[in-house]
Amino acid sequence: MRDVTLLNIFEHHIAEKYLNRSGLAHAIAVAYHAFKLAKEQKQDVDIAAKAGLLHDIGHFTWYRNGKWDYDLYKKNDIHPIKGAERAHKLLIRLGENPIRAKTIALAILFHTDSFLPTNDIIRTPLQQIVKWADEKDEEEGGLHHYRKIEMERARESIIRLDELIDQEMENKNETEIS
Repeated sequence: MRDVTLLNIFEHHIAEKYLNRSGLAHAIAVAYHAFKLAKEQKQDVDIAAKAGLLHDIGHFTWYRNGKWDYDLYKKNDIHPIKGAERAHKLLIRLGENPIRAKTIALAILFHTDSFLPTNDIIRTPLQQIVKWADEKDEEEGGLHHYRKIEMERARESIIRLDELIDQEMENKNETEIS
């Protein structure tokens, strides 16, 4: 039994605000990719999906003259730092296990190297999964942040992913018992 589900996160007003700002359709797609990659690599699917869902909640909108400025974003962005902090605070507030909350926050922190002066990070398998999941859904010029999804469809997708996570965790527990 998980302390916090994706639906718990999705329905929280803080998550709603920042997931919509950074692209809800993208966040859900990355959560699904992270789940699948974690399952393939025998990593924790719950932590991976949560990190995937929340990976961009630290985004700030970089505009110049009323238009999104991708170059300005690339030069000044620190969204992984802010996102890790927001995610950790949100997860703790929702009742997530503190160790799991920290693991998720660190996966968010290291999901990209766009904010680092060098690209020499050694990632854990989970951190690498979240990075790959994000890259699977990227579009040129940051357009993946602008794809739209209806709220009801988003909610249904989150519920379905929660069900998949529960099934996977149940299967893992049954395998460990036998």
